[in-house]
Formats: sequence, structure tokens, C-alpha cells
Amino acid sequence: MMGWAHHLIVAPILLPLVMSAMMLFFDERRRRLKRVLSMATAIALVAISLVLLHSAWEEKEVAAQAYLLGNWPAPFGIVLVADRLSALMLVLTNLLGFASLFYALARWDRSGPRFHALFLLLLMGFNGAFLTGDIFNLFVFFEVFLAASYGLVLHGSNVERARAGLHFITINIATSLLFLIGVAMIYAVTGTLNMADLAYRIPSVPAEDVMLLESGAAILGIAFLLKAGIWPLNFWLPKTYSVVAPPVAAIFAIMSKVGIYIILRLASILFGDEAGSTANFANEWMIYAGMATIIFGIVGILATKNLMRLVSYYVPVSSGMLLAAFATNNSTVVTAALFYLISSTLTVSAFYLIIEAIERNADTEHEAPALQSGAAVFDDEYLGALEEEEDETGVAIPATIALLGGAFIFCVLLLSGMPPLSGFIAKFAIIDGLFQMDGGISASTWVLTGLIIVSGLAVLLTATRAGIDLLWTPSDKPQARLSVIEAIPAGLLLAICVALTIKAGSVMIYLEQTVQDLRTPALYIDAVFNAPRAGHGEVAP
Repeated sequence: MMGWAHHLIVAPILLPLVMSAMMLFFDERRRRLKRVLSMATAIALVAISLVLLHSAWEEKEVAAQAYLLGNWPAPFGIVLVADRLSALMLVLTNLLGFASLFYALARWDRSGPRFHALFLLLLMGFNGAFLTGDIFNLFVFFEVFLAASYGLVLHGSNVERARAGLHFITINIATSLLFLIGVAMIYAVTGTLNMADLAYRIPSVPAEDVMLLESGAAILGIAFLLKAGIWPLNFWLPKTYSVVAPPVAAIFAIMSKVGIYIILRLASILFGDEAGSTANFANEWMIYAGMATIIFGIVGILATKNLMRLVSYYVPVSSGMLLAAFATNNSTVVTAALFYLISSTLTVSAFYLIIEAIERNADTEHEAPALQSGAAVFDDEYLGALEEEEDETGVAIPATIALLGGAFIFCVLLLSGMPPLSGFIAKFAIIDGLFQMDGGISASTWVLTGLIIVSGLAVLLTATRAGIDLLWTPSDKPQARLSVIEAIPAGLLLAICVALTIKAGSVMIYLEQTVQDLRTPALYIDAVFNAPRAGHGEVAP
């Protein structure tokens, strides 16, 4: 991938950053302009991500493409790396970003200031975290999307959101401190933070420094595990995710996967089979942490009667399942887990988008607090802008109950892993891979398999109970309205899940190649140190 296409690697970071900065020059009265700019940016990000994914798919002999910012060779300059895994995560992130932003146009972007600027900054931080080849810049991108998430958590604020937002901010500030401590300890031992350079240096770390290196990696891992929602560091997650605005919750579905992605990335490059004495040093612990997280999520799902809480408790279930699967270090299991990551993230995001409409149908007072409390954060200028805005709730779709009920059932079947949908394919592939691992079937394999099955049953039981109460119980209240703008994003995400089911074989082939690349870190390292420089041709390592 050379020429103009090579510069697309930086576009998922640069484009939302520039557009977000431009929006700061316009006040809230220019809402329509902001909507056009943000939607155009979201569409462009999806297109760019798909081009990068297509390039990763077609160039089977090239594991990764590195982009040297400032034209400085690694490890002296900042490097971005687009490989099969990062391209996949970019597509997933920007698809969710487009769907969430489209849904917000119904009315949620009007319930607080600077929504579009914050949303694009969030996407910029996510994209940067997936593309960076440097741990310190990973910290920078983490801080970017965390800063944006602080504003989005409080968007359309009310008492519950303010309380959850303060907890969220406090926890993440502590996470940033742990991140810096871990980074400092790793740098003290190795003298570098470039991932490819670290892979070269870690195997030759002196024996007396191995403990310091592993301690730094463990502290860094705690920061990622907290962001991923792993027990016992996830007490904040269900509460926060269940009270934020629906489009914010929908894009937050990818936030926990950022931590999981970084753990997989660093474990494969820095602590893989070629890392010497530090190889796979935390895998066994991560398996148990993953299983404990699944148990936490199952208990939370069974204990709640609220749909937002149900889905919010499923986020730790998915994170725990992914962490335990990745920690097995088995190619088949990791491939299946990546398929599950795609399916579960799309489903959770779609579920968040339809829940508000479902609960609005059950209680017509549900839709008022967000706008009323959101208006309270504006000054007179913003209030005037809100009053001038016409009602854009859209055209009512006939048979709202049937539409919401069908989408609800589809989401439940996907999360519970019922055949023949993509959720079933993912869970079945994980279990099949666990049973085919070398060394026989261990006790932890049986426990993890049981938890995967029980988590699906818990979702099925609790969601069925809630669905009967909210959708199919006779009510004298008038039927709620569902706008086209609200229906299209959830329908798009669920349609992708259907396509994922139909094209599961092709997707699995791509994921198998992705895992093969992860298990061969030399390919990533060579791509970074041989990245082309403008006017210099190829750079030798």
C-alpha cells in the first residue's frame, strides 16, 4: 500500500481531530452545520477504515504497514501501524460511531453543548489507540478519548449521570496514574517505549531486572484491565453505562474492547513465545480473572430487571470471555474469540439503541428527563437555540411494537448464543477450540465452558422476563413513536450481524490470518523498522 493510499493510515486520527477543532468555532445555533460536518466525517471514517481493511485482506504477504510521522525512522519517531487486527478494530469502531451519531440526530445531540466535537474526539482517541506503535502515544490517545468520554457521560445531565460521571472521572484519573507508573517502570528497564523496539530488547533484559519489568507490565495491565471492565476493577461500569445517553452507551460498547485489544497486542508482541523468561508470564492469572468477571456479570444479569442494566452487565461478561480466551494462547480459541468480539460488540451497541425506545413505549415519561435535565446545563444563548430548533422526532413507523419486539428478540438471541446466528457461531467455536487444546481438557476448560453456556441462559431468562413486562404486557398508555432516524442505526448494526452469520467462513479465514500474524511478531517488527521514508526508500533495521 504505497502512494496516496499509504497516507490513509493517519487519516482516521487527523480527520476527526481537524473537524472537531473546526466545530469549536461555531456556537450551538449552527447545529445543522455541525450535524452535516460530523456525519460527513463519520461516513468518511467508515470508508477509510474499509479501504484499510481491504488492503489488509488483499495484501496477504504483508502483515503490517507502518507510517512514520515526521519521517523519522523507528524507534526515534512516532510510528503508526495498520495491520489486520488494527484495521478490523478501526472498521468496528467507526461503524459503531456512525450508527451512534446517526441515532443522536433524532434529538440526543440537542440535550447538551459540544456533543459533536466531543464525539469526534472520542473517535479520534479510539482510532489512535488502535493504530499507534508506541506505548507513550498509546497513553496520549487514551487520555484523548477519556477526556471526551467525561463530557459525553455527563451529556444531557441529570442527578444519576452526574453521580456516575464523577465516579467515572475519578476512576479513570487513577487509571491514568497507574498507566504512567507502568510506562515509567518499563522505560527504566528497556530504555524505549516503541513496541517493535521493546520486542527486540525484552528477551535480553538482565535477570535482575526481570522482576521490575514484569511489575511494570502488571501495573500497566491493571490500567488496561480496569478499562476493560475486569473484576474486581469493574464496579463502576454497569452503573455508568446504564445511565448515560443511549448513543453514548452505544459507542461506549467499544471502549472496554480497547483495553482487551491492547492486552492482546502487547501480549503477542512483547510477551509472546519469543520473549524469553517473561513469555506468557500472566496468562494463567488472566484466565482466572476472566472467569471471575463472567461470574460477576452473570450474577448482575440475573439480579436486575432493568434492560439497560442487563446489557451493561453483559459488557463484563464479554470482556471476561475474551480475556480468558486470549489467555489460552491457542490459535483456534483466539480466532473464535475475535469473531465473538465483533458479534458481541455490534449486538450490545444495537441493544443500547433500541432499549430507550422500548422503555419509552412502556413509560412515555421516560423520554422527558433527558431533554429537560439537559436543558438545565445551557445558558440563555443555548436555550434560545433549543427553542428555535424544530421538532425532528421524525415520522412514526407503523407497528412500533412489532418492530421493537423483533429487534429485541434478535438482540437477545445474539447475546444468548442461540443458533444459527453469529453469537452461536462464536461461542461454539470458542468451546470447540477449548476442547481441542493440547494437554487434554483441564478443569479450567470445563469451568470456562460452563460459564459461557450459563451466561447465555442468564441473558435469555432475564431478557425474556423484561421483554414480557415492557413489550407484551397490555397497557392503556398510547403507543410510543419511533422515528426513522432511530430505527435505521439499530437496523444497520443488526443487518451486519446477519451478514456476519452468512459470511462467517470468510470472516474466520481473515481472523485466522490475523492470529497467525499475532503469533509471528517478527512480521510486525520488520514492518516498523523497514517502513518507507519519504525520499529514503527502505530503511534497514
